[in-house]
Amino acid sequence: MVSINYPHIINVKVISNAKKEEIILEDNSHLKVKLSIVPEKGKANKRLIELLSEYFNVSKSRLRIVSGEFNKNKIISIDS
Repeated sequence: MVSINYPHIINVKVISNAKKEEIILEDNSHLKVKLSIVPEKGKANKRLIELLSEYFNVSKSRLRIVSGEFNKNKIISIDS
């Protein structure tokens, strides 16, 4: 779990179809997230929000994909 100030913008690079799911903190505003799911029909985005919700200890409704919904590089907003 990570403590942050709100609202906050996070740059996320998603690696799908990974053997192990994990979140790697690259610096204060950049994460690399490995997902075991394939990116089809929004499943990877849904799983990404679930993992980030657990990681930041916030509800899923406070997280949204601002940019990159169909891209591996995403911008995520965490609202207060």
